[in-house]
Amino acid sequence: MKILVVLTSVDCVPGTAHRTGTWLEELAAPYFVFQDAGATVTLASLAGGKGPIDPLSESAAAQTAETRRFVADPVALAALAATVQLRSVDPNDYDAVFYCGGLGPVFDLTDDRDSIAFIEGMDRANKPIAAVCHGVAA
Repeated sequence: MKILVVLTSVDCVPGTAHRTGTWLEELAAPYFVFQDAGATVTLASLAGGKGPIDPLSESAAAQTAETRRFVADPVALAALAATVQLRSVDPNDYDAVFYCGGLGPVFDLTDDRDSIAFIEGMDRANKPIAAVCHGVAA
């Protein structure tokens, strides 16, 4: 099974200096649930490249077993550092898609044509589409 996990490319709330991105726990927990179940997980974002993580989700108070596992996993960190660009991904190549939360998706995934087209392609193929927290904005 191949699952695409979509992250935001936004690292700052537009018009402010407030840093944001993907909420680490909302990436780490599903990443390992999928991976531990035997799925191949690919991380994607609109811009491709390094996926920004919300600094607040990296605070000591926000850490969980999954976030600690993620930051200690060189494969997970490499995937986060080199997300594929969403427009280059074909929905036919994936069995499911999952949109991560964090505040960032509200600013880039809500009206992006590539994201909408990907979701519509998955829907037409009756494949699972899931999201957590602000990821539902997509």
